[in-house]
Amino acid sequence: MSSPEPIKFTDGAAYERFMAPWSRSAGTLFLDWLAPRPGLAWADIGAGNGAFTELLLAKSAPSSVSAIDPSDAQIATARQKFAAKPVELSIGDAMALPYDSNRFDAAVMALVLFFVPDARKGASEMVRVTKPGGMVASYTWDIMRGGTPTQPLWEELDALGVPAARPPSADISRFEMLKALWADLGLREIETRELVVERTFTDFDDYWLSMVVSSPSGVVGKLSEAQAAELKGRLRARLPASVSGAITVHASATAIKGRKAA
Repeated sequence: MSSPEPIKFTDGAAYERFMAPWSRSAGTLFLDWLAPRPGLAWADIGAGNGAFTELLLAKSAPSSVSAIDPSDAQIATARQKFAAKPVELSIGDAMALPYDSNRFDAAVMALVLFFVPDARKGASEMVRVTKPGGMVASYTWDIMRGGTPTQPLWEELDALGVPAARPPSADISRFEMLKALWADLGLREIETRELVVERTFTDFDDYWLSMVVSSPSGVVGKLSEAQAAELKGRLRARLPASVSGAITVHASATAIKGRKAA
């Protein structure tokens, strides 16, 4: 069995169908929990096509947002959204942020930390660019306990003998790993919370287009016609539909926040 290719988000429109609605639901709970005061300077690290950045602007009245992502396609999509907004968009690496130390009031990673190959380095960069007394926060899908929205797809691909790519730092989604990392980086006032969300798809075809066809793994294109048909059948049987045909899928994330020592 060959190893799956790493997960890469290179299509802003596909990401919008695939993950942006999930990001907005979990991100809303996350921001409500952070309860930031208005007028802060934010670093949004791993911003993708700007789904969480939009929430920041709508809910938190930031003075500025510096949003960064390694995908030029994702940033190109974000540029279309924020042309007249106080958002600085950059292409870059979460493990080597192009920002001065002690620049931001708050640094966040929304559904990102488990994609960073060296999660500790990514978190330490968040701390570095945050002002003393500022907030450092993250949330990730609870992969190790099956909380990711892609869990049904992953499990059915595994059952077909087709390797499903997982984020490289999946272990960091564990509460105990997050708390140990935040404490080891010297953060104070550490708190954690589980974020539970759901998404309802109009029917199975809506689910298939959003969560399978639009998956960054491009899995459908790698399957034979017979494998694709079997995957479709397995997922249809697994996901109960309402009388109207709607399908509701649940997911959960592990969130953490802390303060940089003054």
